Amino acid sequence: MQAGSPLEGAAVAGYFMRHLPLIARVLLGLIFLYYGVIEFEPVLPPDLGPEASAFIGALMDSGYFWQLLKVLEIVCGTLLILGLFVPLMLIMLAPVVVNGMLFHILLSPNEKTLVVALTLVLSLYLAYQYRSSFRAVLQPRTQLG
Repeated sequence: MQAGSPLEGAAVAGYFMRHLPLIARVLLGLIFLYYGVIEFEPVLPPDLGPEASAFIGALMDSGYFWQLLKVLEIVCGTLLILGLFVPLMLIMLAPVVVNGMLFHILLSPNEKTLVVALTLVLSLYLAYQYRSSFRAVLQPRTQLG
């Protein structure tokens, strides 16, 4: 096979597509781990608008919620990176992703909006990839035991 041939490109694309769920899972885990760690200590960013500052300030002033959120991000991010309990981590992070997206669209559009949009895309992609794991959870009626 010659370098630059269509077969070589197809092989690279095939390799990438086979590993895309792994790449997406690790990237999503790294994003949550990173923001969980760097934002753990509650410091209100100076560039927020008044509504965004009031919202984040209320979370921080609660005395527990901000730290709980960041611990959740750190634990879920770590488990995603390790590939452990992935469907459960996606379920636990879904409200964080949706709220983060709405926060950055409605209250504080900035450069983090793109990162939050990426987390939404990665989460939806992984939910699709793990869709068979969600079948039992999405049943309207289930049996005990």
